[in-house]
Amino acid sequence: MSHLTEAELRQLHRQLLDRKAELQRLNENDQHGLSISERDNTGELSHIDNHPGDLATEVYEREKDIGLQDRAELELERVLASLEKIEQGTYGVCVVCGQPIPFERLEAVPDTMYCVEDTPRVIPSYDRPVEEEFLHPPFGRSSLDEHEYSGFDGEDALQILENMGSSNSPAMAENPEVGSYNEMDYEEADDLGGFVEAYENFVATNIDNTEVFIVRGPQYYNYLQEGEGSFLLDPHADSDEDLS
Repeated sequence: MSHLTEAELRQLHRQLLDRKAELQRLNENDQHGLSISERDNTGELSHIDNHPGDLATEVYEREKDIGLQDRAELELERVLASLEKIEQGTYGVCVVCGQPIPFERLEAVPDTMYCVEDTPRVIPSYDRPVEEEFLHPPFGRSSLDEHEYSGFDGEDALQILENMGSSNSPAMAENPEVGSYNEMDYEEADDLGGFVEAYENFVATNIDNTEVFIVRGPQYYNYLQEGEGSFLLDPHADSDEDLS
């Protein structure tokens, strides 16, 4: 014997019939627009001269329409199954534990076949691909600070671009004393740019590593002026010339 009263059962039966009619009307009237071809929708005979972004929008909208239609068809199947259970006298019973489903839950979701405790739940997976355990940094994302990477990476490229200028105005600078774009300090602007030690910016060797060269560039002079090294390390250097 059903735990639902006749009035409750009539109400739920009416809700299921109304939803059935609504879903059938939705499918019959092509509410999702799947019968319209992409060519008719865009008014173009060819996609060759279309921007890829426009085509991507059309593909996204078509995928969304297909998803909505699949969901409507699945819900219609549940509604029809619930109506059949009403005729068989087995409606309102959980298919997992066999316990009666409260009327309040059936009133909110008349096509449900599960009680609250046994409702299937979709738990999102937070597992990462196993390949990431062997790719450091994963998928070339070398700009991540948590990865030790001494080569020229995405962060170095960003710093070079920032030094050329950015859309940030002096008003957005962390230093309140900044008054012009030339005084802007960018994040980690003094980074060595792929080098571990400062002297690696100007010390070089030949291909067989038999001779050492000193590249007398800005990094070289800054290194000496800051007292980090001595011109005596460069046998071909002139102290007066290099420190001037």
